[in-house]
Amino acid sequence: MNARKLVSQTHCTQIPQTIRNSLLCAAIDPPHSNPPFVPKPPSILATGLLKSYFERGLIREARTLFDEMPDRDVVTWTTMISGYTSCNLHGRAWFVFCEMMRYTDVRPNEFTLSSTLKACKGINSSSRGALVHGLVLKQGMSGSLYVSNALLDVYATCCVNMDEASAVFHEIRGKNDVSWTTLIAGYTHCGDGYMALNVFRRMLSEEGESNPFSFSIAVRACASVHSCTCGKQLHAAIVKHGLDFNLPVMNSILDMYCKCSSLNDAKQCFHEMTQRDSITWNTLIAGYEKSDPYESISTYSSMESEGLSPNCFTFSSIIAAVANLAILSCGEQIHGRIIKRGLRGNLELDNALIDMYAKSGNIVSARRIFDEMPKKNLVSWTSMMIGYGSHGYGNEAVDFFEEMVKFRVRPDRIAFVAVLNACSHAGLVDKGLRYFISMVGDYNITPDLEIFGSLVDLLGRAGRVEEAFNLIESMPFDPDESVWGAFLGACKAHNHPDLGKLAIRKVLALKPKIAATYVVLSNIYAADGKWGDSAKMRKLMRRMATKKEAGRSSVEIKNQNYSFVAGDKMGSHMDCVGEVVKILVEHMTDTRYVPDLGFFIHDLEDGT
Repeated sequence: MNARKLVSQTHCTQIPQTIRNSLLCAAIDPPHSNPPFVPKPPSILATGLLKSYFERGLIREARTLFDEMPDRDVVTWTTMISGYTSCNLHGRAWFVFCEMMRYTDVRPNEFTLSSTLKACKGINSSSRGALVHGLVLKQGMSGSLYVSNALLDVYATCCVNMDEASAVFHEIRGKNDVSWTTLIAGYTHCGDGYMALNVFRRMLSEEGESNPFSFSIAVRACASVHSCTCGKQLHAAIVKHGLDFNLPVMNSILDMYCKCSSLNDAKQCFHEMTQRDSITWNTLIAGYEKSDPYESISTYSSMESEGLSPNCFTFSSIIAAVANLAILSCGEQIHGRIIKRGLRGNLELDNALIDMYAKSGNIVSARRIFDEMPKKNLVSWTSMMIGYGSHGYGNEAVDFFEEMVKFRVRPDRIAFVAVLNACSHAGLVDKGLRYFISMVGDYNITPDLEIFGSLVDLLGRAGRVEEAFNLIESMPFDPDESVWGAFLGACKAHNHPDLGKLAIRKVLALKPKIAATYVVLSNIYAADGKWGDSAKMRKLMRRMATKKEAGRSSVEIKNQNYSFVAGDKMGSHMDCVGEVVKILVEHMTDTRYVPDLGFFIHDLEDGT
C-alpha cells in the first residue's frame, strides 16, 4: 500500500474553530518573550553579605569586605554604621560616619543619620548628637519623624536636663507613640517624675498614640515620686485600655505599689494577675524585704513550690531579708541552694552573703566568703569593714581599709564612713583624722553631713569634746539633729555641762523629729535632778506622731529565732529568759557590781 492511497483512505477530523482562531491570533501577534535576566550589581550583593556578617557577629570579616569593595554607596555606608551599632560598637560606628563625611561625596539619608544618632546615644555624647543635628538641618531632614525621634532619644538620654529634648519634641509635627514615650522616659530617667506624668496626661488629653511601654514608663514615674494615689489612677487607666493582661505593664504596677510601701495593694495586685513570671515574684520578694522579711521568705518558698527557678536577683533579695532578721540557719540554707544551683562565685551574691553573715553574727564565715571570692569590688571590701566595725573589731576594719588601698581599690564616701566609724569605736582618733584629711586631699571627696557627724562622734568618744565643738562650728553647713545628738552624748559622757547645755539649746531649736533625741534630753535632765524639764521632754515626745522604737534583742536557739524587748512578758520563752536574768543578777551581786544609773534612760512610754 503506497502512501498516497493510505492518506486518501484515512478519516480526517476537523479542527475546532476556537483552536483555529487561537492559532491564527498566535501567527498574527506572537507572544512577548520574557525579559532577559539581569544580575544584581556586586555592590548590592556585597551589602547583603555585610549585613549577614554583622547578624552573625563576624565583625572582622565585615570590615575586611567593606574595605575591599570598590564602589560603596549610601546603603553600604549605612549598613556598616548600623551594623556596628547593633553590635554595641558605637565608637566604630561614629568613626565610619566620619569617614563617609570626610573622604567621600556620599550624601547621608535619614537611615544613615538615625543609625549615627543611635551611636551617639551609645557613647553618651550629646555634643556629637548636636553635630548630627546640625547636619540634619543642613540636609533639610528635620521633617523626618524617624530622624526626629532618634534626635529626641539622644538629647533625652545624654543631656543633663531635658531642655534640648523638649525643644526637639515641640518641633515634631506628626508625633507618634515613640515620640511621646521617649519624652516621658527622658523625664523619668533624669529624676523629674512629676514632669513625666504631666507629659503622659497631655498625651492622653491630646489623644496621642500610646503603647504599653508608655504606660510602663508612666507607672515608673509614679514610683519615683512615691505617689500611690497617682499610681492607682494609672492602674485604673491601664484596666480601661485593656492592658491589665499585659505582663510587663502589670509588673511595673506591682513594682510601683512596692516602692510606695503599699504592700497590701501589691499583694492584691499580685494575686489578681492572670500570669506571672520570675520578674513578678522577684518584685514582690524585694518589696517585702525590709518592711516584712518573714513575708519575703514565705513568698520565696511559694515561688519555688510553683516550680519557678530563682535567679541571682531572687537570691540577692532573699539574702537581704534574712540579714534583716539575722536568722543564721536560714541564711546558711539559702547559701546551700546558691551553691547547688551553680551560682557560687557570683560577685553580687557573694557581697550579699558577706553582709548577711556579718549581720547574723558569723564574721568568720563572712571573712571566708571574702577570701574565696574570685573577684572583689569596692562593695566587697566595704561590707567586710562594716561587718568588722559592727562587731567591735575596729583594728581589723582599719587593717582592711589599708589592705584595700594597697590593692588599688579606690575608696568612696561609704568606705570612709565605715573606716571612720571603726576608728571611733576602737578609739583610733589620730588615725581617723588622718583618714579624713586623706579623703579630702587625696581622693577629692567633699565631706557631707554624715561624715562630719562621724568625725564629731570620733572626737567626742575620745573625750576631745572641745575639738568636736570647734569642728561643728567650722562646718560649711548647719549641723542637723544627729550631729548635735552625738555631741550631746559626748558632753554627758565626759562631764561637760556648759557645752552640754549649749547642745541642748541647739537641739531644741531644731524641733527634733527623732523620738530618741527627746529620750536623751529627758535622761540628761533626770540625771541632773531637773525632773520638771525631764517630764517636759517626755510630754513633747508624746505629741510626736512616732515613738522611739524599743530596742529589740533576738537570739537563735535550735534553729528557732526568739526576739524580745525590755520588760517583755509575752511568749512561752519568757520563762526561760527570766531564769537566765535571775542567774545574771546573782553573778552581779556576787561580784559587787554597782550599776551607773547616770546612763539609765528614763522612758516611761515603753519601759526601756
